[in-house]
Amino acid sequence: MYDTILVPIDGSDSMTPIVEDAAAFAAEREASVFLLYVVDKRAFLTLAQERQDEVCDELESKGAAALDVAKEAMAEYGVDAETTLRRGDPADEILDYAREIDADLIAMGTHARFEDNILGSVSRSVVIESDIPVLATPIKAD
Repeated sequence: MYDTILVPIDGSDSMTPIVEDAAAFAAEREASVFLLYVVDKRAFLTLAQERQDEVCDELESKGAAALDVAKEAMAEYGVDAETTLRRGDPADEILDYAREIDADLIAMGTHARFEDNILGSVSRSVVIESDIPVLATPIKAD
């Protein structure tokens, strides 16, 4: 159980504890880890096409750097993680990728607002729509 773990990241420093916890969890179970960064295309659809491409390239560069940092953190725990960068709706991409890799667990951070008892929109969608367990850990904003 929990042989394949998907860890979506958003590139924020506040993801560090989630990545480290997932790494420790995976190391204990000798699980495979897949790190995913999704460029949220919905965020800039109103921009002119040439500006969209520029923004998307910039976000992909940020995502690639974030994946490298997370992969290095995994390696410190002896976990060799595979990295993937995608474009699209983050919740949809997380769920699709989890199915593609046959994940047993999604370990992700959430910008939850517990005073309202509401999960962040991406984590909420993943928790509701996922067919596998989701470990949603609250993270603080950078």
